[in-house]
Amino acid sequence: MTSATRPETCVNQGTSFHADWLDSIRVNKSAVERRTGTIGTRRSVKKDAQIAFMLKAISCIDLTTLAGDDTAGRVKRLCQKAMSPVRRDILDVFGMADMGLTTGAVCVYHAMVAEAAKVLEGSTVPIAAVSTGFPAGLAPLETKLEEIRRSVDAGAKEIDIVVTRSNVLTGNWEALYDEVKAFKAACGSAHMKTILATGEHGSLNQVAKASMVAMMAGSDFIKTSTGMEGVNATLPVSLVMMRQIRDFYDRTGIKVGYKPAGGIKTAKDAVAYLTLVKEELGRAWLEPELFRFGASSLLGDLERQLEYHAFGGYSAAYRHPMG
Repeated sequence: MTSATRPETCVNQGTSFHADWLDSIRVNKSAVERRTGTIGTRRSVKKDAQIAFMLKAISCIDLTTLAGDDTAGRVKRLCQKAMSPVRRDILDVFGMADMGLTTGAVCVYHAMVAEAAKVLEGSTVPIAAVSTGFPAGLAPLETKLEEIRRSVDAGAKEIDIVVTRSNVLTGNWEALYDEVKAFKAACGSAHMKTILATGEHGSLNQVAKASMVAMMAGSDFIKTSTGMEGVNATLPVSLVMMRQIRDFYDRTGIKVGYKPAGGIKTAKDAVAYLTLVKEELGRAWLEPELFRFGASSLLGDLERQLEYHAFGGYSAAYRHPMG
């Protein structure tokens, strides 16, 4: 994605709460598993198409560090990698060296937003801050709202919020709606990604309903996971969430983005997710304005695979520094 052509991210102003939309949701788990089981088995992406998919995947990565031992130096290196994610000699082979390829964003804790902003100043790479008591989401509401406001003031253009899981587990959908709506208001001009922590919701029906409620409340993206649950992004959960995005678009005309996060580490994984997005949502969603990977190690494998396609072999790991 070039700095000159990066379009504005879509904005979801939300709708009123529609309980009847939730009443009609039914997920057939066996059908979902059969559908996602075909991804990557019916046909494989080859040669030029595979290269194109990998380059696209890089432009859609939220390059992430969310470790307890994060330092200013680590965040600086991450931001530099986000602005120049693939070695120039590799991009030269594909005619992409001067196309301004960057990752979709850099994702950090609130405490590191100001450090990231220093490095990214003047670039088109936005900062995404995890917020609202990430990863558990159990801080008091006013604390969560203040954390959002402070991250926006520090320079975050995107806020990844976590919902109160108990509202999903108990089916308290109006409480979930009110919570997400309050987070959206606190985000102001920043775009909001709602993390549903789908591995802790109990069933695909709950995932589907939580997805729809989050979009009603104004989520600009819905995101699978914090990356710290026992189960994170999966293709079955992704299919369920994508179909809710499609249903919401059919009902409202509003495009909401999708972000799988956690456990997506290889180029093969990335191509599988991109294939599912294209088949379920269409070409319009294959842009960083509507699709992101939440990942830390994925970029390293994508760069290695591009190197193989460019030169016919892999170099040492230090040739692809991540931090």
